[in-house]
Amino acid sequence: MTDPDLSRGPQSAWLEALTDPVRDALGRAGEKPDLGRILDLFESPSGDPAFDRNIIAGNVERLRTTPDVSTGHPFLDLAVRAGLAHIDATFQADHPKYGVGEYGRSCHDGFPPVIIATVDALSAWGLHGRAAQLWRYWLLNRVREDGWVRYRGTSVSELGQLLNTAAILAERAGPDGWLNECAPALDRIAGALLHRRDQVGPEGLLRGVPEDDEKDKPGRYFHNSAWASRGLQRWADLAARCSIRTAAGSERLHKAASRLAQDTLVAVRQAWPADPADGWLPPQVEPVERPQGRVCANRIGSYANYRYWPELLSSGILPADLANRLVEARLNGGGQFCGMTRFMDWLDDWPLAEYLAGLWALGRRDDFLLSLYGHVAYHQAREHLTAYEQVTFPPGKPRAAYCLPCQLVAARAARRLQAPA
Repeated sequence: MTDPDLSRGPQSAWLEALTDPVRDALGRAGEKPDLGRILDLFESPSGDPAFDRNIIAGNVERLRTTPDVSTGHPFLDLAVRAGLAHIDATFQADHPKYGVGEYGRSCHDGFPPVIIATVDALSAWGLHGRAAQLWRYWLLNRVREDGWVRYRGTSVSELGQLLNTAAILAERAGPDGWLNECAPALDRIAGALLHRRDQVGPEGLLRGVPEDDEKDKPGRYFHNSAWASRGLQRWADLAARCSIRTAAGSERLHKAASRLAQDTLVAVRQAWPADPADGWLPPQVEPVERPQGRVCANRIGSYANYRYWPELLSSGILPADLANRLVEARLNGGGQFCGMTRFMDWLDDWPLAEYLAGLWALGRRDDFLLSLYGHVAYHQAREHLTAYEQVTFPPGKPRAAYCLPCQLVAARAARRLQAPA
């Protein structure tokens, strides 16, 4: 791929672009995403490693995955293994940590996406014993009696994703050795979602915070209700399959999940402008300030692009027409660069695994590969593969410290490129 606009590296033009310059160049050349070619486009981020390289190298050497990591590209294989190796370096024994530096402070330890990403990555590559061990510790120590998480700003969507994580682990590793002991905590999570549903009556979306950074802005967010619906459905199915008695009962869980999904879809369709060319989907029922020009032109648009839309997409409740419209809104609204996620005037990929899951489900393989390849090439330091939470446009530099969910994007997504074990 050769493109003069890319070779000059005009950051100001990239910042204002409504479409992804790399994706555009691929389209003009009639080419598919190729990691080797993408790696040659720009300078990779420069920054310090999160951990001593000998520690990571030793963890990589001890890895025994099932299947062996073999995605078809050695650099991607290395990114997967490095990601898995960062788990034990980041955790303190079984105790979760979000990252290092500022992100190593104890106030970040309970952030649910850490355990969600960790269990998904480990179980995807057959590291079932460690996945179950960390999962059991987290549930027994982090879930309160009322079903909420011991954390300062848990979103409703994260509760649904925790229930989904239990179903994923049971499907991949089986329920033995953890489910019976952890079922009470999981059922309390389901109970918390049902209680929140009862607060809005028989119809309507759940009210809650959208994510920790925005915990002062509770509302009826689409991604929250979408994942609450998905989580309740997954927990009901898992409990029935494994003969786990739930407090609410199977019928109530299924009914609440189904009705909440229906209500969410109705609300999404009502919120989206009728003009199919209008890409702005507000992330919640309540009125918000519409971003002007690019989706990332203001704070609410940036959060929608980088987390709220991807989680709505990954919940799986959207029919194909709405799901594809959401992807096109990102692609045509200045929402990405080289497949990576725009946030204001920088890149922030830690929730990218949700977007990748949605792309894969839609069969958008080229967009999936571009985002995955762009992430490993330009959201990680090529020399030591540390993935920072935020980076600048190329030539990239860290804007925020290393965090584990960003490090695990490649491990979670790349497993889809290999046949089942």
